[in-house]
Parts: sequence; structure tokens; C-alpha cells
Amino acid sequence: MLFKSIIAAAVSATMLLSATTPTLAETNTDATDDVSWTITLELGEGQDEAFQALMAEMVEATKEEAGAKGYEWYRSGSTVHINERYETNADAGIHLGNFGENFAERFLAILTPTGLQVYGPAEGGVREGLAGFGATFYDQVGGFER
Repeated sequence: MLFKSIIAAAVSATMLLSATTPTLAETNTDATDDVSWTITLELGEGQDEAFQALMAEMVEATKEEAGAKGYEWYRSGSTVHINERYETNADAGIHLGNFGENFAERFLAILTPTGLQVYGPAEGGVREGLAGFGATFYDQVGGFER
């Protein structure tokens, strides 16, 4: 499956990147290393039961990822938004690897991605993996985190 190979590349490239690239927070004290995104999806007709079960399983799995700062699912009719936030690019890569290994096939069988906005220093394999969803990338240009 093409998606699984994209995720595998994301994980390996992210591990190399995190060891060699200075982070945005190291060059600008007001910036963060957080990587976050909002993905918009369309739920397939008749998939409510499968959706509820998969969402619950994915939320529980993501709770176990130390670098996951936020992971929220929203729904209006058949439109689903997932807001995700990770402490570092490497943490985002860990999540993508877990997603690819454990959930991607079932997820993409019931949900169709229709948009993806990515915020922060998504680099290397994380950027490549998310680009496969047609992502738009936004670099932090100001602000702060408490």
C-alpha cells in the first residue's frame, strides 16, 4: 500500500532529522517546536458504527504517545475534523508510524481526506508523509505558547 510506504519513510527520515536539525524554538525563543494539523474527512455512508469503534481505538492508542499534546475529533453530519498537536517533529513522526502500522487501512476504507492544514516545523519524512494527503503547510511567523 502506497500510504504505508509514505508513513515508513516519514518515520525513518524524522528520526534522522530530529538528531541533526536545529528546531525553530532554538533560533526564536517565542516559537515552539510543536507540529499540528487539522485534517478534514468525509465519512462514507453507513459507516457510523465502524467510525465510532475506530475513533475510540485511535484515541486510546494516541493517549499512549508521550509527545501527543492534543488529539481531538469533531463531526458535523458526514464531515469529520481531527485536530492533532505533537510536541516535536519526531513525535509527529512516531504518531504517523503508529497510524500507518495500525490504522491506515481501516481509516481510509471509511474516511476520505478532503483537506489538510499543517502548522509548525513539519520537516523531512513528516512533511513528505503529510504531503501525500495534499497538505498545505504553514510556518509559524509569530505568537507564543504558555
